[in-house]
Amino acid sequence: MLFGFWWYLQGSNQGHMDFQSIALPSELRYRLVLNAGAKIESFSVYPKHFLKKIYSYLRRNKKVKMILTVDVGNTRIKAAVFEGSTVLENFIFEKNQLEEKIKKILEKFQNCSDLVVASVGNIEKQSFLTFEKQLSVHFFTHEDVFPFHNKYATPKTLGIDRMILAAGATLQFPKQNRLVIDAGTCITYDFIDENDNYLGGAISPGLRLRYESLHHYTARLPLLTFETPDSYIGNSTAQAIHSGVVNGFVYEIDGFIDEYRANFSNFIIILTGGDADFLAKRLKNTIFANSNFLLESLNQTFQYKIEND
Repeated sequence: MLFGFWWYLQGSNQGHMDFQSIALPSELRYRLVLNAGAKIESFSVYPKHFLKKIYSYLRRNKKVKMILTVDVGNTRIKAAVFEGSTVLENFIFEKNQLEEKIKKILEKFQNCSDLVVASVGNIEKQSFLTFEKQLSVHFFTHEDVFPFHNKYATPKTLGIDRMILAAGATLQFPKQNRLVIDAGTCITYDFIDENDNYLGGAISPGLRLRYESLHHYTARLPLLTFETPDSYIGNSTAQAIHSGVVNGFVYEIDGFIDEYRANFSNFIIILTGGDADFLAKRLKNTIFANSNFLLESLNQTFQYKIEND
């Protein structure tokens, strides 16, 4: 980017330069030349508008930076490309597709400047470091700066995914008591009070694990896949399993919410994870549901880290 400018005196009405007539600041102008590659702009500007004009030009001509966030879960990988706080596109893929999928994402979004990773799954870091020549790669760890005070008794054992969710809740919903419920392979409950203290929560099996455990730890119960029960009274073995798993899942979450509500005011519930949309329609409590909250929190927490490192 090249800049050049010069100033000149505005001519008087008589067609000659009259130094007495230029006493007013409005009659002192700059000729400003901005060169961005092959594009050149030239225009006159008065002193009080000088910096404003430069800022406006830079904003119009800057190369837009994007961030690729990746959440490596227990089952699948979720990713999203952000421009600022705006999601440009979401992706879901299997772990064995990681390098292939990221390569395609970066081919499509060539302005990505950073790859930000939160991982609880078994993926080697080298799979991400393959892309170091194209952009900066960041892995969130317990040593990073977070916008809450971690009061967990065993802070090093707290999952990075839960820390990212807590950070997102803290940043997005300030000065409130927040309960984040992530309904994925496991259901995790994370509570951050209105003073930004992370106090802990709970972990229990998700829908898929409940179906699998009934099959693997009994002699005759079949392995079923998720299905909304017709009634809470199951009139067959299959319907009894669906009723027990799905209704038990919903009742558990509502029970936890009721307990928190009874003990805390100024309260918000954030529901996320793969089963968030299903749950949002069935829980009796009013909630804020966002299935992409972890990826959005990952983007927000990375921005917070940049500002506070």
